[in-house]
Amino acid sequence: MTTLPGRPNTALLVIDVQKGVVAGAPRRDEVIANIHTLIDAARAQDVPVVWVQHSDDDLERGSENWEYVEELVRLDAEPLVHKNYQDSFEDTELESVLAERGVGRVVVTGAQTDACIRSTLHGAFVRGYDVTLVGDAHTTEDLSKYGAPAPEQVIAHTNLYWSWQSAPGRGAGTVDTAKVTFEAADAG
Repeated sequence: MTTLPGRPNTALLVIDVQKGVVAGAPRRDEVIANIHTLIDAARAQDVPVVWVQHSDDDLERGSENWEYVEELVRLDAEPLVHKNYQDSFEDTELESVLAERGVGRVVVTGAQTDACIRSTLHGAFVRGYDVTLVGDAHTTEDLSKYGAPAPEQVIAHTNLYWSWQSAPGRGAGTVDTAKVTFEAADAG
């Protein structure tokens, strides 16, 4: 249902599951296990797996904290998109990587729920993609000392509000790992 013509395929986005990003995150091991399950399923179905890796002043490129967690291993043939902004599309090659693969739907996993995940969800949606958030395959750090809700509430709220997103010609939704399909017409 994407508004991007000639792009019937789906891709799995694995966003910022880096050592320094998910260290101490709620449900870290469960979320990583779910992402691993999705990566295996995508690979088995020849669905592109696209890795996104963040760097900034607090997450220096090349540092140990910048590296992806050991539990998730990118294959050499799988694209790696480097970014410096929360939206994985902003000033990156993500759009061209997806266009080359005929992708009009993205399945989103990773971290941080209230930053890079939300920004990428909206960034994809406004660019015409169908966007599925995997509700049990994203997490965030505890920012309650800065006035944010507890991480579990941030995750639950993001899952809830993304399940109701709509726009002309595009689909959105939230599903758990066990219900993810990589069919292009299944945005939710």
